[in-house]
Amino acid sequence: MAGKAGVVFAHGLWADGSCFAKLIPTLQAEGHEVFASQHGLDSLEGDVACVTRAINHVPGPVVLVGHSYGGTLITKAGTHDRVGALVYICALAPDEDETSQQQQDKFARTPVFEHIEIADNRVYLKESGIGDFCGDLPPQEQKLVLATGAVPVADIFDQQVPGTAWRTKPSWYIVGNQDRTVNPDLERAGAERMGATTVSLDSSHVPMLSQPEAVLDVIRAAAKSLA
Repeated sequence: MAGKAGVVFAHGLWADGSCFAKLIPTLQAEGHEVFASQHGLDSLEGDVACVTRAINHVPGPVVLVGHSYGGTLITKAGTHDRVGALVYICALAPDEDETSQQQQDKFARTPVFEHIEIADNRVYLKESGIGDFCGDLPPQEQKLVLATGAVPVADIFDQQVPGTAWRTKPSWYIVGNQDRTVNPDLERAGAERMGATTVSLDSSHVPMLSQPEAVLDVIRAAAKSLA
């Protein structure tokens, strides 16, 4: 695998590392060492530390890929000196003086948040909201997403740690034009702010599951830039 960039994935809310299952085998077959962070969504600081451990585990240079809240994680953990490129998938990307919630508050609230419940200080996605999260997947895949999703602590979007990797690292951004979880206007504005190479897909919030080949092409481009 010499000469190939490593790839580290960071998942978001109501997900785990399996949300990248349609990408990982192809990247491995193409010679990349791949690792998916399995963070618990217990705290932003703890999740960033988990992604950093994943970066340490994979030989550099590393392409760091974040989906949704995972974009916040790669923004923080991506300051690691072996991270060479960032890929955001329908993701948050707060600036140094923003929390994830403050970035979202600048844009209209998305439909998925009408379908959540808080129990035991955790935010659960109700079954009634799964269509807003991954509505372009077949019904059986939607059920799998709902069953395997990690559940965040209630205030995770309000937490803050330092680091804004996209200010110094080359970035790619995938916008989901039909996203009903992260506002597509936020995605477009975030991509423009970071000067990212931007690809727009007519997808839900989970293009890595509904349009994996298009997402792979973006990761390949980021990896090629490090060759």
